[in-house]
Amino acid sequence: MLVRKKFWNNDMEALLAIMVVLVILGTINVFSSSFILSEADYNTPYFFLRKQLVNVGVGLVAFFLCWRVDYHRWRDWMPIVLALTMLSLVLVLVIGPSVNGARRWLPLPFFQIQPAEIAKLVSIMMAAAYLSSRVQKGKEVMLINAQAALIGIMFILTEKEPDMGTACIILGVPLLMTALSGLQVSKLIRLVAVALAGVVVMCMMQPYRMERIKVTWDPWSDAQNVGYQTVQSLSAIGSGEFWGMGLGVGVSKYDYLPEAHTDFAFAIFCQENGFVGAIFVFLLFAALTVYAARVANKAVDAYGQILAMGILLLIVGQAVANLLMVGGAFPVVGVPLPFISYGGTSLIVTMASMGILINIGRQGDKAYILREQEEFERRMERTSDPYGLRLLKKERKNKPGK
Repeated sequence: MLVRKKFWNNDMEALLAIMVVLVILGTINVFSSSFILSEADYNTPYFFLRKQLVNVGVGLVAFFLCWRVDYHRWRDWMPIVLALTMLSLVLVLVIGPSVNGARRWLPLPFFQIQPAEIAKLVSIMMAAAYLSSRVQKGKEVMLINAQAALIGIMFILTEKEPDMGTACIILGVPLLMTALSGLQVSKLIRLVAVALAGVVVMCMMQPYRMERIKVTWDPWSDAQNVGYQTVQSLSAIGSGEFWGMGLGVGVSKYDYLPEAHTDFAFAIFCQENGFVGAIFVFLLFAALTVYAARVANKAVDAYGQILAMGILLLIVGQAVANLLMVGGAFPVVGVPLPFISYGGTSLIVTMASMGILINIGRQGDKAYILREQEEFERRMERTSDPYGLRLLKKERKNKPGK
């Protein structure tokens, strides 16, 4: 009887399995954390679950399309994709409905989208196209260029919504990609200084942002006002203890914790699944980081490497920011936990990003196998054994585990 020695045959299978598990966990958690609110506002406990299932369906379509499309095509389509993204970011400021003082959603005939979420992925694609062209030509990476200007415009339009968290991701991930693509130390220092100064200015532009930063380390100092969400989040996490209260049993969703199914979905997850559930999610994102890094390392060209690195930074970076926010170690910002938080455009874009990542991995694996075959053929030509039997036996003998 043959026993499989590993769960998957390659990195792409691993990424697919991790995504499927996270999507299932997220869908269950969305229902568990929202059925009270859904019943109260829409007279049915399944309102948000139905919408999330639709989001998952659309996300799967986007995932398989991006999986099948050669990732190099996105570089060719970038002018059209960028134009549509810019147009949607402008339209959302003009005709988007105002919700809690912010305009972030663009209404379409049958659904609405959040253009800023799409801009996250577009900014990464633009940065990857520029950086890879400089790396391949052996030229120095410049901080000021046309792509940087366009990303800056998307950053400004998103900040105008206002949505500082998403705006920082649109600008911040390309900056990290630039820093990791061979930027000179002197320029890196200037880049960090300018970025920090920009964050300070953005925080000072809105008084509530400074208040959130002040209460980060002691949310109980203003537990009924600015620190309310953080206090309730920590209370939900702590009450889960080791095994959790049980699925659907968590009490914080009973109008105690605002945004229980969106930004603070992980707090409800911890309350109902405990320390064990939290560690499981941590391990999933850690595994995603490892396998995504392996895909980037084996990409066939600089564009694939840098694009894969950008997608890794986008997904895992958002996860880290959300987990720190929910855990009270970071100011409250509108950054969802990928796959776990409720949000249509965010989930669809994240699943599309995973499709692109797997396409990069598939092409990298094909190139690796081809190189191995060519090397074997060259070795066959150098041996006096016309059938390569002695060489084959030698390789099997030297194979690890034999």
